[in-house]
This record gives sequence, C-alpha cells and structure tokens, in this order.
Amino acid sequence: MRTLMQIAEDARRSKYAVAKLGTNDKNRGILAIADTLMAHADACVGMAANMIGVRKRIIAFLDESGKRPVYTVMFNPEIVKRSGPYDTEEGCLSLTGVCPVRRWQSIKVRWQNERFQERLKTFTGWTAQIIQHEIDHCEGIII
Repeated sequence: MRTLMQIAEDARRSKYAVAKLGTNDKNRGILAIADTLMAHADACVGMAANMIGVRKRIIAFLDESGKRPVYTVMFNPEIVKRSGPYDTEEGCLSLTGVCPVRRWQSIKVRWQNERFQERLKTFTGWTAQIIQHEIDHCEGIII
C-alpha cells in the first residue's frame, strides 16, 4: 500500500503517459494501486495512479456491475462510446467538497488488463460514473 499524495496543481492537470508491457508499469500499477484503494475503501471507490505518484494511465475501481463487487485495474482505459448524459455532483480526494459534473449513464471502455490483453466492455450506472471520474484524472481533468 502507498500513501495517498497531495498532487501539485500542474501534475494533476497534465495528461499521463501510456502504461507499457515490458516495463515496471504492470507490477507497480497493479500492486500499488489495488492495495492502496482497498486500504482506503471507507472513503474511496476509485483511484487513478497519479494519486500514489505513478504518472501512468492506470486506474482501479470497485466494480459492482457483476454478481459480486470486485476491484478492477485498467491499463490505458479509453471511453469509446457513451450515452445518456446526466448532471450530478462528485467529490474527490484531490479536492475539498463536491463539484458539479456531467457524466454518461452508459459507457463502452477499451482497456488492457493485467496481462496487457485488450478488453472492451460496457459499464452503466455507478460503476460507469467511477470509471469516468478516474479516466478524467488520466486526462488531466479535475472535477
């Protein structure tokens, strides 16, 4: 588990590099982000790697879309389709309070799993909202 970092404004608002197979990205990303997210489960349902000092396109979240909740790590996630826009408010460990934000009820995401195999899946509801929030972090967007 890593300590959550207070991220400088310029670091939070910059895009992060693609995670690549054959580098240390896989081990650093999976172990550190998953362990840290689980350790902060009382206050956090998703996390981008920048929250633990890893400036790569890696996110982790509690996926409640299946029969039972599981922690999922995505390398290089990208939203390829979206539908059903709605306005809501979100909080973030990077900020104090909540902010208004536009989200999508349904999103189709392409990413790589822990073996860097490409995956494509549609997510809806709360899980979709978490993924959108974390991908925003990878893009340098803070709510």
